[in-house]
Amino acid sequence: MAQRRNRPCTGEVVAAQQRMHAGAWTLERRVMKIGIIGAGNIGGNLTRRLTALGHDVSVANSRGPETLAELAGETGATAVRAEEAARGAEVVVVTVPVKAVPNLPSGLLDGAAENVAVIDTGNYYPRERDGRIAGIEDEGIAESRWTERQIGHPVIKAFNGTFAQDILDRHLPAGDPDRQAVPVSGDDEAAKRVVRALIDELGFDTVDNGGIDDSWRQQPGTPVYGLRADAEGVRKALAEASPERPEGFRG
Repeated sequence: MAQRRNRPCTGEVVAAQQRMHAGAWTLERRVMKIGIIGAGNIGGNLTRRLTALGHDVSVANSRGPETLAELAGETGATAVRAEEAARGAEVVVVTVPVKAVPNLPSGLLDGAAENVAVIDTGNYYPRERDGRIAGIEDEGIAESRWTERQIGHPVIKAFNGTFAQDILDRHLPAGDPDRQAVPVSGDDEAAKRVVRALIDELGFDTVDNGGIDDSWRQQPGTPVYGLRADAEGVRKALAEASPERPEGFRG
């Protein structure tokens, strides 16, 4: 969910470095190679948090790596071209406007690690940004089902209804009663486990929302979209969702 640009998170970087030097990493919390395609509010803040946690992050946008020098310098991430972002990556985050998905490089995931988990954070805004997309409107399919058809790989839908600033400011340790939960949808159970573990490491609980065909429950205009709640609150909001796309989100 788009939000204003955020300031550096230097303290978290230092803390993560201290943990690494102390030998605090475990097999459950290992360093992963992560590619982030899209460096807007969500992509930028995921870059900040994931590098602070010690992961090897490559980040790309549509304008070229030279435009990401500030973010790379702040975080230690590697700025690359979009076609290079997934190279060797175990997790790839696609966080671009829905209308831009068909313009992503062909063979985007060809160089990714085997069984790469792909996170889709996208939202379809036909009136505000994306225009009418026939594949979504006429077939009545979930937005993320359309996205995975475009990139030719299963996706896990997550963070699409999360405020970008919350990624920096509202992460909490597991078990904290105020910890927020994030709904997660996807057909690939192994990839979903990887994504849920990564979200837990980022400081949020997760709620399994089923397969990608169920991901309409977390699309814009649903009760869970933009909701700051614990796992119980997220489950309740998902259950209250209507399959009819709200008028304001139709093209």
